[in-house]
Amino acid sequence: MEHPKTTALDLPLPDPLPEEVSELFEKCQEKLGLVPNVLVAYAFNPAKLAAFGQMYNDLMLGPSNLSKLEREMIAVVISAQNSCWYCQVAHGAAVRVLSDKPELGEALVMNYRMADLTPRERAILDFSLKMTLSSGAIEEADRQHLRNAGLSDPDIWDVAAIASFFNMSNRLASAVGMVPNPDYHNQGR
Repeated sequence: MEHPKTTALDLPLPDPLPEEVSELFEKCQEKLGLVPNVLVAYAFNPAKLAAFGQMYNDLMLGPSNLSKLEREMIAVVISAQNSCWYCQVAHGAAVRVLSDKPELGEALVMNYRMADLTPRERAILDFSLKMTLSSGAIEEADRQHLRNAGLSDPDIWDVAAIASFFNMSNRLASAVGMVPNPDYHNQGR
């Protein structure tokens, strides 16, 4: 399987790909119709790919009272603040698909405060952004605001974990020049 250049770094892929990596890529191709470039970028080191995949799958797909859409919305708002091209494109596409509202994905990238959001969504995104800009300034009142919007303490943990993960992955994606899959640009439009 031929893989496109996914980063500005020249990281050699194992040849042949280890069986677990090959199986993951085949599963992605089957389910998504593409292999996300972030996975191809990590494939130079199968242990790093596995660690990334495990954390991503737990946070974004695992059990949570946060909906998949809410999780993707956090990813987009954090990625917009961090100017992460890869994640804005990839997760903006997910927001468009999950919400069936192309304008929502675009508003979250440009200025989420202009989006038509529920009070719960706005509280989640405000907290996520504050974590990104000044995590040391978060106080009990910030967590209480989330509780008042209907989130439990485990939900607040999930919001914080997702925001933290995307702050890390945005910085890595930007640092290595990660390129989003072209297919994402047309999804949900």
